[in-house]
Amino acid sequence: MTRHVLVIEDDPDIGRLVSLQLAELNCESRLMTDGVSGLAEAEAGHYDLLILDLMLPRLDGLEICRRLRAQSRYTPILMLTAKSSELDRVLGLELGADDYLTKPFSMLELAARIKAIFRRADHLAAASAPAEVLIEAGKLRIDLQRHTACLEGQPLDLTAKEFELLAYFARSPGRVFTRAQLLDQVWGYSHSGYEHTVNSHINRLRNKLERDPAHPDFIQTVWGVGYRFAER
Repeated sequence: MTRHVLVIEDDPDIGRLVSLQLAELNCESRLMTDGVSGLAEAEAGHYDLLILDLMLPRLDGLEICRRLRAQSRYTPILMLTAKSSELDRVLGLELGADDYLTKPFSMLELAARIKAIFRRADHLAAASAPAEVLIEAGKLRIDLQRHTACLEGQPLDLTAKEFELLAYFARSPGRVFTRAQLLDQVWGYSHSGYEHTVNSHINRLRNKLERDPAHPDFIQTVWGVGYRFAER
């Protein structure tokens, strides 16, 4: 199966090498060299993966990631960064990037990360294929097919990653998940040391979902272990 990948990278040498590696993985790629045109193409096209440089002319990669994750359509994002600071990596993950690579990187490592993202995407597609299309928990209704969630009949304004996190919880009510498990299963890659990314997303999700986020009814904290979705 041919995958379609958008590469937004202003370094022509890196862009060429990434495109060549994608061809080896049976992917068709399109290369954009600045942030504004790259964002426009990402919003207009239908891609299986976005490979996004952090430092771009006209509009940086973090802002592109933020804008795309504010939309309902979900495209996996692999972020490339020449910066090695923890802050840059955390910001990318907080804004919804699925994985990141710090330059310089090897083509073998790039290929491994791309394959891992595609495996996860295939797994999620297979998981949503069975008869289970709707999940109901009290007054919460999650439509897996339409990628929407409603509480007491009112739609919840969730980002793609928040919806994915909520759906993952709701599929297994009562089961306790550690932060590392959630990071691996929902983000698709084990970023050692970045479990606080899970905390931030859960806090934002609770603010949209819970009547009293400090005393949640749906997503409960299991102290010293992780989180669980309340059984109904």
